[in-house]
Amino acid sequence: MSIRRPFIATYIMANGRNGATNVGMTSNLHARVWKHKNGTYDGYSMDKGCTSLVWYEQHQWVVEAIRREKRIKGWKRDWKLKLIEDANPDWLDLAADWYPVNDPAWVPPSEAD
Repeated sequence: MSIRRPFIATYIMANGRNGATNVGMTSNLHARVWKHKNGTYDGYSMDKGCTSLVWYEQHQWVVEAIRREKRIKGWKRDWKLKLIEDANPDWLDLAADWYPVNDPAWVPPSEAD
């Protein structure tokens, strides 16, 4: 199993193709996505069942990720969907293979932010 290092990112979770989307940012994408997938990240994403990571962009600095998150949140829905479609036309869950299945020794990533 490979170790995933935390990194800063702006991301979009979705509940399906052209469905509800949630834009966020984090300093530990792997831990945050785990929370979304397991329904432990309260809010809109949990209410709408946004459990698939359909887009993300890595950043060097938190301020860059925050700026990008705010910009995308201000966009029209069509623009957000185009952003996803351009990078991930099949709306695949980009984190589908990030977490081990049936490994009793595995511990979920912790998130400090």
